[in-house]
Amino acid sequence: MQRPTLVVDASVAVKWLLPEVGREEALHLQEHYQNETIDLIAPYLLVSEIANVLWKRERRGDLTAQAAQYCFQQFLLDCPVLVESAAVTRSALGLALAHKRTVYDCLYLAWALARQCDLITADERFFRAMSTVFPCVKLLQALY
Repeated sequence: MQRPTLVVDASVAVKWLLPEVGREEALHLQEHYQNETIDLIAPYLLVSEIANVLWKRERRGDLTAQAAQYCFQQFLLDCPVLVESAAVTRSALGLALAHKRTVYDCLYLAWALARQCDLITADERFFRAMSTVFPCVKLLQALY
């Protein structure tokens, strides 16, 4: 039997690294990925988004530069399968224009639609805005 595939966005992946609300649920999802009971994918954008969050946390004084570098290295060791496609990015632009959301957020959704799977997010505003139109958008906190 084929394992289910899920798209995860940066709001979920950052919880693997930093103590935030929803971390327990995010770690549970990551554990399923590590145990190979699910497949996780994300656009290459995820790498830049995680790096940017770590940079912001260092700027605010929440992390040292060394800790930010360490967290980023840990992320790279166990990140989802990274995917890229100009056609999916084109779809993301269409979604962003139609639904008044950022292309960045819509890129994750476009991948979920392209792979016919769920998108897991911890971004409650994105979830509220999009889940009524796209039931494949699932809120991390509601999974477990």
